Amino acid sequence: MFNALVVEKNEEGKTSASVQQVALDALPAGDVTVAVEYSTVNYKDGLCIGPGGGLVRNYSHVPGIDFAGTVEASDDPRYNVGDKVVLTGWRVGEAYWGGYSQKARVKADWLVPLPSGLDTRQAMAVGTAGFTAMLAVMALEDHGIKDGPVLVTGAAGGVGSVATAILAHLGHQVAAVTGRPETADYLTSLGATQIVAREELNETTKRPLEAETWGGCVDAVGGEMLARILGQMKYGASVSAVGLAGGAGLPATVIPFLLRGVNLLGIDSVMQPYANRLRAWERIAKDLPMDKLEAMIVPATLSDLPKLGADILKGQVQGRVVVDVNA
Repeated sequence: MFNALVVEKNEEGKTSASVQQVALDALPAGDVTVAVEYSTVNYKDGLCIGPGGGLVRNYSHVPGIDFAGTVEASDDPRYNVGDKVVLTGWRVGEAYWGGYSQKARVKADWLVPLPSGLDTRQAMAVGTAGFTAMLAVMALEDHGIKDGPVLVTGAAGGVGSVATAILAHLGHQVAAVTGRPETADYLTSLGATQIVAREELNETTKRPLEAETWGGCVDAVGGEMLARILGQMKYGASVSAVGLAGGAGLPATVIPFLLRGVNLLGIDSVMQPYANRLRAWERIAKDLPMDKLEAMIVPATLSDLPKLGADILKGQVQGRVVVDVNA
């Protein structure tokens, strides 16, 4: 038996989450069994834990869209007992039991060996959000980051925090966008050289193009803010779009793409090819400063998760929540 956060739905359709004892044979089928050490809290986790439950297909359900731990049993020759591994994506924690559990059983193809230079706690301080941030940065690099500040929206959140720290570590000027003035010191500590109030980018304008300002952008918000940002990009610059917190609509014109050659790069962390996942994790171990990573960590336990799930949906979680599933 082991502990897990289990979400259940009653006959009236209401969901509830509680820490329960679970038997090993209740785990889904898979090639590798992992003794989970750490997981994180992401926006999707909040949706899975909360009363809506729209991402969950079947109940009872164990959320947690990522985890890091030690291989406990393996039917795949690529992974041996004792290997350290990390998992992000593949609908784990949504369609498949996830990381809010002391044990997990998954397909071997979903795992990545933990790169040298990271331990399991640090890997989950990075988590899906940080992994996504690195994918976004790599996409900007592949298309060429232009001179000038790189804009990061939703900068105090999980993706934004890690993207800010990585870009600053790589020597870029980072303009961090936030709707909470109290996070300015935190963002500056991560390396941001400019704090941009969210209201400045939410102001409506009829102009499809504005002054060329940003040499690149990691956008974790989307919606109307993204449309405004497209008209402020430098010629040939790129935007890595990773989130839909501001909505899935894009009330923009084609003019930034035609007259400025702006690239809009969609980043999906769910089903990345193995080689790209491994490349991203190796880059994280190399290019994410560990002191900045430690400054982002908010520790939590399984019993904290119902409240944290609600808080992240309200935009009240700053930095990276690291869940010690054995605490």
